[in-house]
Amino acid sequence: MQVWKDYQLKNKDRFLNELLDLLRIPSVSANSEHKKDMIACAEAVKQKLLEAGADKAEMFSTEGHPVVYAEKIIDASNPTVLVYGHYDVQPPDPLDLWNSGPFDPVIKDGKIFARGSCDDKGQFYMHVKALETLVKTNTLSTNIKFIIEGEEEIGSPNLAKFVASNKALLSADVILISDTAMISMDTPSIDIGVRGLSYIEVEVTGPNRDLHSGVYGGAVANPITILAKMIASCHDENNHITIPGFYDNVVNATEEERKLMAEAPFNEADYKKDLGVEALWGEKGYTTNERTGIRPTLELNGIWGGYTGEGAKTVLPARAHAKISARLVPNQSSADITDRLLQYFKSIAPAGVTVKAEEHHGGEPYMTPIDSPAYRAAAKAIETTFGKVPIPVRGGGSIPICSLFEKELGIKIVFMGFGLDSDNLHSPNEKFDIFNFYKGIETIPYFHRYFAEQQ
Repeated sequence: MQVWKDYQLKNKDRFLNELLDLLRIPSVSANSEHKKDMIACAEAVKQKLLEAGADKAEMFSTEGHPVVYAEKIIDASNPTVLVYGHYDVQPPDPLDLWNSGPFDPVIKDGKIFARGSCDDKGQFYMHVKALETLVKTNTLSTNIKFIIEGEEEIGSPNLAKFVASNKALLSADVILISDTAMISMDTPSIDIGVRGLSYIEVEVTGPNRDLHSGVYGGAVANPITILAKMIASCHDENNHITIPGFYDNVVNATEEERKLMAEAPFNEADYKKDLGVEALWGEKGYTTNERTGIRPTLELNGIWGGYTGEGAKTVLPARAHAKISARLVPNQSSADITDRLLQYFKSIAPAGVTVKAEEHHGGEPYMTPIDSPAYRAAAKAIETTFGKVPIPVRGGGSIPICSLFEKELGIKIVFMGFGLDSDNLHSPNEKFDIFNFYKGIETIPYFHRYFAEQQ
């Protein structure tokens, strides 16, 4: 609609500057030192929702970080869309790999470089500005509710209790989430599923203190060596995961789905060039897109122990640590896989060391139907603004709250992500293209219009 375009064009610079202000707040949920920043960010989100036209917006306390809720109700008989997003971000480390300050947003080559620019401040803020567009042009045809949480990056430990206690407040006809990516702006796509997550930490302990590696080396088990061997044993020569029972409940993708995935454009040479690698790695028998979408994986996220400072110190360490995560597919259970991982590392510990393994957090895989009115509305909205029918794909990441929402609220989720896989999520120099930001603001109002028309 021309009235939307006119309003968005007139206010585009303000939209961008507001996002930059939000990105300057270091809302790192994982670090207790940022507790005040988390509250400040939640306050800012609440205020921006009110300014955008929400009838009310408020912060709800949890045992952790606050949840921001807002709503714009125009008619109880109209369909209601619940928008989910998160204002917390990943820790910015390692800081020395950033080309600019992670919380000092820089625009370069049409891209916003800052922690949270894509995941998820830039993406949920598109919905805030879409609400403003609809309200200020008096064209809103749905009721809109927002739930913006501050703990997604640490597994949403307090959201389940909040949702269960506020079912009436959160009641809606569909949940709309922009925390995913498209294949590209030339080849738009919609995620029809996200993978689940199981995240554990392992500690291997050997001697009762750090030892001189010359005096004791060769006589005492080195925890780092043992841990490295244990981790290496998790994959076989075909990069197949060896954890007993790991694949028991995996629902294999049909040949039809694999054929559809193969139609998505993929240039392996460009993919390797972008990552700076000479070869790709993964489970034998599957393509790169299949490995990152329809197959479960097991990855080492961090490992440490011994002396890691400047120079040399010949030490045989007393302890070694690792953080390990598994991405899950339907119908794997995060509780089941977590238990299998914990038991595996404990069971293969050799004599001379002890192993402590514990869970951090997890989440379930989620699939959304492609024959629902909400999916059709999303696909039509994207086709309207991109001029192309979006390709349905499965995302490789995880959004732990998806299955929780469906269980507690009894409604389905539709993903409308406008990020790119190359946006360096969770990495230094995270970015979000300004074009993508504006494209999301342009497209989202059409979703509300088409969704209302189908009811």
